[in-house]
Amino acid sequence: MSTPLARPLSSQGIETKANIKPNLGTAALVEEALKRGEGQLTKDGALLVDTGKFTGRSVKDKYVVRDATTEETINWGAINQPMDQAHWDVLKADFLAHLNGQDELFVADLFGGSQPEYRVNVRVINQLAWHNLFIRTLLVRPSADELADFTPEYTIINLPSFKADPERHGCRSDTVIAVNFTEKLILIGNTEYSGEMKKGVFGLLNFLLPAQGVMPMHCSANIGADGKSAIFFGLSGTGKTTLSADASRTLIGDDEHGWSDQAVFNFEGGCYAKMINLSAEGEPEIYATTKMFGTILENVTMDPATRELDFTDGSKTENTRGAYPIEYIPNTSEKNLGPAPSNVIMLTADAFGVLPPIARLTPDQAMYYFLSGYTAKVAGTEIGVTEPEATFSTCFGAAFMPRHPSVYGNLLKERIAKGDVQCWLFNTGWTGGKYGVGSRMPIKATRGLLNAVLDGKIDDVEFREDPNFGFDVPVSVPALAEAGIDQKLLDPRSTWDDKDEYDRTANKLVRLFIDNFAQFESHVDQGVRDAAPTAPVAA
Repeated sequence: MSTPLARPLSSQGIETKANIKPNLGTAALVEEALKRGEGQLTKDGALLVDTGKFTGRSVKDKYVVRDATTEETINWGAINQPMDQAHWDVLKADFLAHLNGQDELFVADLFGGSQPEYRVNVRVINQLAWHNLFIRTLLVRPSADELADFTPEYTIINLPSFKADPERHGCRSDTVIAVNFTEKLILIGNTEYSGEMKKGVFGLLNFLLPAQGVMPMHCSANIGADGKSAIFFGLSGTGKTTLSADASRTLIGDDEHGWSDQAVFNFEGGCYAKMINLSAEGEPEIYATTKMFGTILENVTMDPATRELDFTDGSKTENTRGAYPIEYIPNTSEKNLGPAPSNVIMLTADAFGVLPPIARLTPDQAMYYFLSGYTAKVAGTEIGVTEPEATFSTCFGAAFMPRHPSVYGNLLKERIAKGDVQCWLFNTGWTGGKYGVGSRMPIKATRGLLNAVLDGKIDDVEFREDPNFGFDVPVSVPALAEAGIDQKLLDPRSTWDDKDEYDRTANKLVRLFIDNFAQFESHVDQGVRDAAPTAPVAA
């Protein structure tokens, strides 16, 4: 079943000879993808696709058009690379000419954002049926009545067969992602990685919402039985999706949200979870979605005879992914939103094994660690990486933040102060030593500590001040004992066999934090500057 476009492409100045397939539903788009040879069905009915050469975002090929709208509002640099108007004009003309030559196009009219006052109308034009299914799954799907009167504000055109010309189009390679905030248009060429569309909409909202006093966030969010919300910041691999998908709590969303005066609201209507090493035991709610019709699995290995999936195989990429509607997770928010948060959780996978599993943050410390956006790569994940390597991604999502980081940091601090919100830093990385020596933080320890925070059972325990980072760390938490975990886990130094090596490693990490934060010092007040860690003293 399809719903006609309320406003044809021609009303936007887009002409094409292609057969337009508008607003198709899940079953129809799966049929189209299979008919066109874009994917295969797994044993349990999910759609398996291969994204080819690109299994992640092409960060170095993304550009923002520099014009009167963006000149003073974009934080220009390696992430927000400028494209001049002349090159954009040629790129757009060539893109539309390529579009006009297509035989078939799939168009979906969707919302970015679930709170009506702050959502944007997004039209997505796709060359591939499965791309259209992906974006229809990930964004918020309008009702039939809303589609009948839908006027697109922003448009994404995604043509994997379009190859850019660096000299002609002012880009780096034949792959291009170009954003024009004035013309409200995003062009994506020569990549089949579907996440470019999802993050394109996220970038739009990160640009638009701060001007309306709304905090856009790269985070997951859920609601407890007490009606209180929690949000989880974290980069890929820190547990953001896993920890928020808790059957005992109501899921708002797993990746992108806004924090307004009234609510925390999901930007999306679906989830995009990592599949590598997924198991029914470790992540039962997410694992169950891989056996549901309508789920899209990207670059997961499948036995051609049995059509059984192997989630442990990272031969194509470690970034294997699954996209599914949010309602595939049990106990999700009916309206895709919840009350303003009572707890803010910042997640980091510290491969140095220095940070404690939990720390309580003041508002100034929260802003410091939010702007730092720390996690760590581990040895072996990239060629040449033999030791843990610190990664600082501002606001836990620097790649998606068009404005200066201080804009988002100040919004967070204001929201925390206004709502009397408690903030926490969780280390889901290593304990007992750095990667290769220590072990991964037990998930049951993280869940036990998290539940203690969200249930208010940590409010009355004794805390100590961490000598390296200055934040408060609980001395003991009953939830750990209940889970059969030694309380010494709370003091990372005590878990290391070589205490002197711990001190040296902690000192290294502290200096990495200080060096990284130098870029923000002139943009924050003294309280945030004072929240910086100091050189550690051996116990």
